[in-house]
Amino acid sequence: MISRRDVLQLSGMAAVSAALPAAAQNLATPDYKLEIAPFTLELSARHKLQTVAYNGQVPGPLLRFKEGRPITVEVTNRNDRAEVVHWHGLFTPVDADGSIEEGTVPIAPNTTARYTFMPRPSGFRWYHTHTMAMGDLTRGQYGGQHGFLMIEPRDEPGRYDQEFFLALHDWGGYLLASDDGSMQPSYNFATINGRIMGSGEPLRVKQGQRVLLHVLNSSPTEVHWISIAGHELRVIALDGNPVPAAQAVPMLRLAPAERVCALVVMNNPGVWILGEVRKHVQAAGMGIIVEYASQTGPPRWQQPTDLVWNYEQFAAAQPDAEPTPAPINIPMVFEPKFQGHGSMETWMINGKSYPETGTNPLKVGQRYRLQFINKSMDDHPLHLHRHSFELRSLGAPLSANAVSKTAKNVRGIIKDVLLVDSQTQAEVEFTADNPGASLFHCHQQNHMDLGFMMLFQYA
Repeated sequence: MISRRDVLQLSGMAAVSAALPAAAQNLATPDYKLEIAPFTLELSARHKLQTVAYNGQVPGPLLRFKEGRPITVEVTNRNDRAEVVHWHGLFTPVDADGSIEEGTVPIAPNTTARYTFMPRPSGFRWYHTHTMAMGDLTRGQYGGQHGFLMIEPRDEPGRYDQEFFLALHDWGGYLLASDDGSMQPSYNFATINGRIMGSGEPLRVKQGQRVLLHVLNSSPTEVHWISIAGHELRVIALDGNPVPAAQAVPMLRLAPAERVCALVVMNNPGVWILGEVRKHVQAAGMGIIVEYASQTGPPRWQQPTDLVWNYEQFAAAQPDAEPTPAPINIPMVFEPKFQGHGSMETWMINGKSYPETGTNPLKVGQRYRLQFINKSMDDHPLHLHRHSFELRSLGAPLSANAVSKTAKNVRGIIKDVLLVDSQTQAEVEFTADNPGASLFHCHQQNHMDLGFMMLFQYA
C-alpha cells in the first residue's frame, strides 16, 4: 500500500488528477479556476509571512455552486509539491473528493487537474488542502489553502439583509513541549480572514439589518470561541445543515473544520468587536471590527465571564423512536502512543495507527452507529468524508471500568465534524449511501499526520 507520504514525495510525477477522461476535459469549460501558488500574506502592515494560497488570496475565493447542477473546477498547481483539494462536506465520488487515501490522484507541480461532480448537499461547506505536514508547520492546513464553499439550495428563502463569510485561522506555528513531554503546535498570530484585528476592512452594517454570519474554523489544531460585543447570535445551522431548534447564544464554539451559521439583528448602534472570547487569543489578532453606518469611535468589547456552549441545545425537542432495524454498532477507541520526550505522539484507533486501521466493509443502505470512545487527554474534532452523520449520544464520561449512563441522547442535528471531549464517549449515526472508500480522521493536522485516520470501505 502506498502511503500519503510516499505519494507526496513523488515530486517529479507526471500524473494529473481528473474526474473525467481527457477528451471530455478538453471540451468542457470549467465553471471555476483555482491556482495553488506561493503567496506573501500581509497579516498587518507590520507582519507578513510566506504561505501557499488559492488565487493569491487568503481565504481563497468564495465558490457558489447550485445544488444539483454539475460543476467543473480546474485546479493548477504552481506549488513545489503535489497537492489535492478536498471538498469538505460534499457527497463527491472518490476520485474528486480530494483524499489521496480514498484514491484521488494528487496534482503534480506545474500540472492542471479538473474535478467534476454534482454539488450536494446544500449549505455552507469549504475547500482546503488535504496533504501531510508532519513537523513542518508551514505546510498542509498550517498554511493558507482554505476557502469558502456555498452550495445554494434550489429555493433560497433570503431571510437576511446582508451576509459575511469569516474564517478563523492560526499562524506562525512552532512546536512546544507539553506537560507530558510530547511536542504540540503553538502559534504567534490568530486572524479572521487572514488579517489581524484592526488591519482589515470592518464589517459595515446598518441599524435594523438582519446579518447572516457564516463562520469557519480553518485552524490546523485550535478550538475557537467567538462572540460579538453588544449583540446575540442566533444559530440556525451547524456544518451547513439547518438545526431543529435555532437558539440565541452569547458565543459560538468552533472546533477545527466546524462551521456555524448565525443571524445577528443589528439593534445596538456603535462600533463593536467580533472576536475570540479568550483574551490572549484576541490579543494575538483574532478579531474584526463591526461598524454601524454613521458611527465612529474606538471599537468596544464586552468580556463574557464564562465559556458557554453545547450541541444538544439545538436538537429536536422530542427524540424520535429508535430506527428499525437497529443500526450496526462500530466501536472506535482513540488513544495516543507516547514516542518519548521531545517527540510528537502517534495516534491509534482500536489499538492501531493508519494504514493498519480498518473495520468490516459497509453495506449499501445499512445504518451504522459510530461509538467514539476517547480515552486520551485531548479533545478531537472527528470528520467523516463523503457522508453526513446525525448526533445521537453526547458527553458520556468514561469511568474506570465502563461508560457512564449520563450521556445526553439527541436527535436531528446533522454534521460532518464532531468535537469529542477528552475522556468521554459520543455516538453518531449515518447511512452508507455513497459507495466508495471514505476517510475518517481527526481534523487536527498533527493528529491526522501521525496515524489518526481510518478508511471505511464498501462491500
